[in-house]
Amino acid sequence: MQELSALRGNPNAFEADEIRLLQSMTVQEGVRQWLALQLAFEPQLQQTAALFAPERQAALAQLQLALRRLAEWQERHG
Repeated sequence: MQELSALRGNPNAFEADEIRLLQSMTVQEGVRQWLALQLAFEPQLQQTAALFAPERQAALAQLQLALRRLAEWQERHG
C-alpha cells in the first residue's frame, strides 16, 4: 500500500490499490469484512434508516445479483 502523501498526489492510485486489495480477497474474506463493517456502523445505519433505506436496499439487491452471478460462474468453472 502506498503512503498517504503519495495517494493525495495521485487520487487514482487509491482506487487502484482498493481494486487490487478487493481482487485479492476471497468471497469469504469479503463477507467477513462486510459483516465487520456492518457491526461497526449498525447504530449509524439505524439512525439514518429512513433517509437511506431505499439506496441501501438497491445496493443489497445489486450485491445479491453479483453473488448469484459469482455462484453461477463458480458452478460452470469450478
